[in-house]
Amino acid sequence: MSELTTETAACGGDQRGLDGELEEKLLLHDDGGAAPPPAEYSAVAAMQQKRCRFPDQGADVGDYHERFVRAYDRLRDELLADDSCELTDEARRWLAQMIDYNVPGGKLNRGLSVIDSYLLLKQGSEVPEDEFFLACVLGWCVEWFQACALVLDDIADGSHTRRDQLCWFRRPEVGLRGINDGILLKCHIARLIKKYFREKTYYIDISELWNEVALQTSLGQMLDLISTHNGVDELARYNIEGYRRIVKYKTSYYSFYLPVACALLLSGAKLENFTELRDILTEMGIYFQAQDDYLDCFADPNTIGKIGTDIEDHKCSWLIVQALGHANINQIEVLLKNYGKKDSTSVSKVKSTYSTLDLKDMFSEFEDRAYKHLVTSIQAQHDRAVQEILKSFLKKIHRRKK
Repeated sequence: MSELTTETAACGGDQRGLDGELEEKLLLHDDGGAAPPPAEYSAVAAMQQKRCRFPDQGADVGDYHERFVRAYDRLRDELLADDSCELTDEARRWLAQMIDYNVPGGKLNRGLSVIDSYLLLKQGSEVPEDEFFLACVLGWCVEWFQACALVLDDIADGSHTRRDQLCWFRRPEVGLRGINDGILLKCHIARLIKKYFREKTYYIDISELWNEVALQTSLGQMLDLISTHNGVDELARYNIEGYRRIVKYKTSYYSFYLPVACALLLSGAKLENFTELRDILTEMGIYFQAQDDYLDCFADPNTIGKIGTDIEDHKCSWLIVQALGHANINQIEVLLKNYGKKDSTSVSKVKSTYSTLDLKDMFSEFEDRAYKHLVTSIQAQHDRAVQEILKSFLKKIHRRKK
């Protein structure tokens, strides 16, 4: 069993020394000691970021990111002008507002990860303008997919805020009409891929990739909803194996593997030759989701851009799994009586139990183990471009605060 799955393993050594040693091995900081970029920034912020450069490449990353952002308006306008349906002016206005509200500004920059991964795979080679634009199309398809997933997930969970604003369905003019909007966002992806890739030799491969990841994500959402709705009677059955299964399919594949897989196909690679890369990326996704679960409970909502509701929603989160595994009989009784209740008193009792169990320290130890395990896995990769791709992802998420 890997260190990442052994949740109760001890964490030894000085924390400062561990971070310093591993970051030096991975060269997580750019030359000159510059701090790594923030884990999250909006499309607008991407255009304003300071210029930086890829290792051993003269390409200006800030310029690439700006070009990626500029591609958004073109793709949105093409979808608004699509002749699949004779839309009224009112319908086009609704569609434009819905897309602008939900697609840009995602966490982790999944779309930009397609660009970054593709350029790293193409190091040393000139990238034609038309190929770069195709990378932008795939990057925005990833952002469209994320928007679809969040619109529908927020409705299923009854969430209130997302990305520092009301969830789309919470807007008074939207409501449950948001379900159809989420479906439309998914349909847009198929239209874009067909338009720009149907003449490519890898069209079947990229279509199958998107269909597979969409199915995996939907099945992961189903696993999550089943555990949430059955949790009232089955809370004591929450365990790390079930948690990892939910997260692997609901989050890891589309957030971490999909952007890199798109870049691989665009560069002419065969996905079956990169199964180890896929496995490392899905492990990163599990680490990322555990961070999300921790932040949902302990972070300032103003920092993370949403109000955490995992306790009220009876989520099978990393925190409740750890709490159940370490609590005594009395503490378990408190959790069983209060977890999943929407009143503030019950939430406070759950959080108090978390504090008594020192879950903050437990998470810090988990994060150290996860990071160390991922560093070891990255160092074992023989392909330099693969190493750089994995390092870029790890740099974005390590010890993130939002």
